[in-house]
Order: sequence, then C-alpha cells, then structure tokens
Amino acid sequence: MSIDTEASTKARGDTAAAPEHEAAARPPLLAELERDLLARLGPRADALRIERAVLGIFFTGVKLDNGAGGLCATPIRSVPEAVCCPSSARAMPTPGRIAGRPVRDVLEDLHRPLDLRRALALATLNALAETLWQRGELPGAVETLDGDAFDALAIAPGARVALVGAFPPYMRELRRRGQPFDVLELDPATLKADEMPYFVPAERAPEVVPRADVLITTGTALVNGSLDGLLHLLRPGAEAAVVGPTATLYPPSYAARGVTVLGGTRVAQPDALLDVLAEGGSGYHFFEKSVERVTLRLAPR
Repeated sequence: MSIDTEASTKARGDTAAAPEHEAAARPPLLAELERDLLARLGPRADALRIERAVLGIFFTGVKLDNGAGGLCATPIRSVPEAVCCPSSARAMPTPGRIAGRPVRDVLEDLHRPLDLRRALALATLNALAETLWQRGELPGAVETLDGDAFDALAIAPGARVALVGAFPPYMRELRRRGQPFDVLELDPATLKADEMPYFVPAERAPEVVPRADVLITTGTALVNGSLDGLLHLLRPGAEAAVVGPTATLYPPSYAARGVTVLGGTRVAQPDALLDVLAEGGSGYHFFEKSVERVTLRLAPR
C-alpha cells in the first residue's frame, strides 16, 4: 500500500464504512469525484480551460479561466532521477503547453500512474469544486466549523488513533492527551527519536486501521492511490478525517465511504497564490492570506 505525508506546514504527510457489496459497486474515489463534479457543472465544464498553472516545490496550483483556483500537494518524491532531465520530463505535465488546455483534457491524468501529472489534475479538480462553492451549488448535508479538522473529531479518552503520515502537531497533541496512537509511515526517518515508539510500517495498514477508533489521513493519499484502500479498512462506527490542501471539498463522495470530517482549502486569491508557489512558497506563505482553511463535519450517510 502506498502511503505518503501531505507536503504542508503540518507534514513532514450511521457513519460506518459502506458494506462490501456497496463499495464494490462504486468507482474509485477519484473517478467518482471527477464524474460528479463534471455532472454538477454540466456544459459549463466543457468550456473551462487552464489559465495558469504552477508546479511548485511543495504545492501545485492552478487558476481556471473562470477565476477559480485549486491546490494540491506536489508529490516531490515521485520525481524520478531528478538530476536527469529526460527521465524527469516523462513524469511531468507538458511545460509550455498547460495554459489554455481544456480542463477535461487535464483531468485525464487523474487515472494515469504518474503522480506529478495527477497532482496537476487534482489541483484542477479542486478548482472545479471551488467553482461550485462560489456558486453556492455544493450538495450534501455538512456543517462548516471553525478551527482545525483535528478539533472536529470526536476523540474519546482512550480511543485508538491511526495517523497516516507523521503530523508533528497532531502527534504532540495526542501525546499530551495520553492518547494511544500509531503512525503509519513509509519513511521512518520522518519521525524524531522520541516519536519512533509510535511508528508502524505502512504495509501494516490492514492490521492497524481496522482496530482504530479514529483514522486521520491526508488528501495526498488521493495522489498516491491509497485512500480508497484505507477507507475500505475502516471498522463500523469509526471516525475518519481526510485533511490538507489536496482534499477535494466535495463531501458526498467522502461521506459515502465513512469519512466524518473533511478538512481542505479554498483558494481566495489564485494569482497571489500562484506567485508564491512560483517562488518556492509553502503553506506558511499562503494560509490565511490567499488560501483559507475549511473544516466540514459530514452528516451520516
């Protein structure tokens, strides 16, 4: 199973899950998000094009020609042989030919095994969700909350938490509370020495997630393709949060898979954001400036 951390300021990366027969009948989450967002937008989506795109060091951002912006963590570890231009170029979108491309063409990379291309497609998908937000056309019963997604989770004393990726602020808070938790992580070097007792190799997710009362993962699991598998492992009644700028703010598809908290972002000033990303900016440089955090509590399906 591929598990990664969100490249953000926080990273270093009935509410039960649906019955198996229902899960098997659904398309993968990314495919469902694409299908439903395009259906909601209808003919408007056919006319949309990329106005500007930036593949930054930490984040990839786009602005559509309708003014909506979208954001996604840049999966920098996925750049193959970064010192070799020919090898890296194959994994990249088409530099110099992204602006002006139809949105539908860019979205085709959601379903190809190239993470950098998928990141651009996900940022584009998130801009489509932002288009619905701006029009007040977002479906689903949700509650918008102030504060971090972590605070929206109902974590009872003694409840076991599974973190997908090392989130230093979340780990600090869980340790302060004396909460039992595991950190599923591909790279143990991501954790400090005093955090290593919580480390669990990523391949043990099928063992760890089903016993967790709370699962917290980032939207980067959408990029690397592991999110569907993680959510399928949820036990009935568990809390689940998908957080970070990569998470597409379209609640129905997540709620149908047992997600109870969705923490994402809305791009308020696309041009300012892309300027920062082009200069190597990270979340420290755009949160609460050109980008707003959004926390949603999803209603039971």
